[in-house]
Amino acid sequence: MKSLLITGGAGFIGSNFVEYFLNKYSDYFIVNLDKLTYAGDLENLKEVEKNKNYKFIKGDICDENLVEAIFKEYNIEGVIHFAAESHVDNSIKNPKDFILTNVYGTYNLLNNAKNYWLIEPFVYKKGFENSKFLHVSTDEVYGSLGKDGYFTENTPYAPNSPYSASKASSDMIVRSYHHTFGINTLITNCSNNYGPKQHKEKLIPTIIRNALFQKPIPIYGKGENIRDWLFVKDHCIAIDLVFHKGKFGETYNIGTRNEIKNLDLAYKICDILDELKPLPDRKKYSELITFVKDRPGHDLRYAIDPTKIEKELGFKSQYRFDIAIRETIQWYINKFNYKDS
Repeated sequence: MKSLLITGGAGFIGSNFVEYFLNKYSDYFIVNLDKLTYAGDLENLKEVEKNKNYKFIKGDICDENLVEAIFKEYNIEGVIHFAAESHVDNSIKNPKDFILTNVYGTYNLLNNAKNYWLIEPFVYKKGFENSKFLHVSTDEVYGSLGKDGYFTENTPYAPNSPYSASKASSDMIVRSYHHTFGINTLITNCSNNYGPKQHKEKLIPTIIRNALFQKPIPIYGKGENIRDWLFVKDHCIAIDLVFHKGKFGETYNIGTRNEIKNLDLAYKICDILDELKPLPDRKKYSELITFVKDRPGHDLRYAIDPTKIEKELGFKSQYRFDIAIRETIQWYINKFNYKDS
């Protein structure tokens, strides 16, 4: 059985991936390392907590001794690195946490992988020749697009927030460990994710939560910012493909061509809520939409060109946006019925 270290597996994307991976594969043992900061929640892992092929460890990816001990105790043969500080607004308020976790934490994981897997640069220990390190990153490292064009794997990096700058830095560190030491690395850069288990501060959960509790729905600026939305379950499928079939040293952009303006997204969610949980007196949830001061350095548009992962690895979206967003909204309706806002 192969031992796989997943970092940040109690967060939104990580927890969806842990559940997906354990359900699909019986020949992996997953060690999930998560610090359980604001974005991590063990409730996200209730479905797998008793799985015999699963172990949760609370800890910090910046802890050198802990990470080294995990590699040795569990004979780690692969890493899928989700753990990150990822909220742009929080990065503006407190950049230091993002630099420490996203940059130093990624270095610490890579360096321990190098020390455990390799005898010297480009020379793997026996049995570790196929060990690999997959780094999960974001399309925000590319900066902002105008009305036209798409991010490809060859788009120059131009991060505009402390968050995206820290992720761009971590991407470069991963790249350097492949070219300098010969670590089998893979990088994925994804578009905006949505789906069950996302932290309530993110845009889609915020729209749903505030609507359900009949509070103002805050939309930055005029709501003209465009995002390319990726259902988290499609993202899990793509990461699985890259981990098992991706070419070492390569980057793969993950997206499903679902561009929509923030304001249009808010109206779409409100329309679905009008159907699923109508308000009294024929009121519309969209009446709660409120425009607020734009965030500093707010990128206008993100859009991924996923041609490479589609052609080289056979990735294809399994979830239509109209269906997946409705499933997501229903999940949050159920969640907010029994949890405080």
